[in-house]
Amino acid sequence: MNKLCWGISGLMALVLLVVVYVFVIQGRFAETDDGRTVIQLSSSERDFVLAEMRGFLESVETITLGLKTQDMKSIAASAQKMGMANAASTPVALMAKLPADFRALGMATHEAFDALAVEAQDMGDAQVILGELADLLGNCTSCHAGYRFDVATAGVK
Repeated sequence: MNKLCWGISGLMALVLLVVVYVFVIQGRFAETDDGRTVIQLSSSERDFVLAEMRGFLESVETITLGLKTQDMKSIAASAQKMGMANAASTPVALMAKLPADFRALGMATHEAFDALAVEAQDMGDAQVILGELADLLGNCTSCHAGYRFDVATAGVK
């Protein structure tokens, strides 16, 4: 009986690992003819991701204006708004559909906003902030060059 329980437990663990790989690590995506990876999401999930991207862009605008006027408080507040605390609002079901590389790039972008906020709060060196902003925009460019979002056909929620 004990061997049977261990066998069933092992089989269940294997099934769980496969499910985690397929839905969490691998995600739901495919290559496209334009060289980008298409990520298929529901319309509400796509709207969520695009709203977050617009938030990134709005924060970059505020940071740029803050650099122009040397307003470090505005820079820090705007950058912090898009940092890791913002990433916590991403639904788990959505995260499961995203490719691992995309998730890593997204987390790196949130972390870069946090680092920029710390720089603005602690040191306020405009040249360092400008360099961090350039690196952060590199993440945005990489994402847009590498990924595309499509609304999945019926059956995907």
